[in-house]
Amino acid sequence: MTRVAAIDCGTNSIRLLVADVDPETGELAELDRRMIIVRLGQGVDRTGRLAPEALERTFAACREYAAVIKELGAERLRFVATSASRDADNRDDFVRGVLDILGVEPEVVTGDQEAGFSFTGATKELKGREDLVKPYLVVDIGGGSTEFVVGDEQVRAARSVDVGCVRMTERHLVVDGEITDPPTREQIAAMRADIEAALDLAEETVPLREARTLVGLAGSVTTVSAIAQSLPEYDSAAIHHSRVSHDRVREITEWLLHSTHAERAAVPSMHPGRVDVIAAGALVLLAIMERIGAEEVVVSEHDILDGIAFKVAEDVERA
Repeated sequence: MTRVAAIDCGTNSIRLLVADVDPETGELAELDRRMIIVRLGQGVDRTGRLAPEALERTFAACREYAAVIKELGAERLRFVATSASRDADNRDDFVRGVLDILGVEPEVVTGDQEAGFSFTGATKELKGREDLVKPYLVVDIGGGSTEFVVGDEQVRAARSVDVGCVRMTERHLVVDGEITDPPTREQIAAMRADIEAALDLAEETVPLREARTLVGLAGSVTTVSAIAQSLPEYDSAAIHHSRVSHDRVREITEWLLHSTHAERAAVPSMHPGRVDVIAAGALVLLAIMERIGAEEVVVSEHDILDGIAFKVAEDVERA
């Protein structure tokens, strides 16, 4: 077992995993897994730049993570940055800040690389599960983008498209700097049209409808599962590998789209940083399920972070 650290910095959150990993067997013993909502992508769809306050929130989280990594004695760290930092004109400020704090440069990965990490993290432990029919479609609904990956043991096709819970919220639900609460029928229709166009784009390269098992990743999907189970608090163990039917996803999405900020905030399993963006994320999930005719989604707490950790451990073993 090799002790490694992985950081995934997305549009909405930055997450850390420190784990002992055996890449040969697919065994991963988690030592610390945590998430901080930093909204790095705040306004980037509109301005093309990372906001100073968003950078400072992210750097503060990096300082916290540096202390955890040092305490647990990880042999190697890999820092992967995704959608927001790919798009920003001032991404060099972000790179310098992370390097100063953590001693590694963030790797601004391509959408295809991101998809590959997500697929590995989500499916490595599903090996031998006779109740889950291949091929898998792994869907990682992030803040700024959504990754689609179809594969069996290995990735067959992957595509990243620019629809995510933060991007859709900022693009369609913000008027004069304020989020419409709840959204209008016209706003929902415009958001849905945007998502459908992105699915058309994904289908140009990824055979979405060939999938027999839909595996959903990231905070929008896990929160939908928590709501579906009426959990009294966020419970990773109850959420991991839970299954949510299409009908239940539709009911939850409809409620989220027509609820107020206060009603969503009162959900006990809802992270405060997701209250304003969860409706858009749930709508992305629903649109995907309807597009491919999925009767249910298998929810995974293991995702890009776990995929990064497996890759780091493989690199250490080869060195």
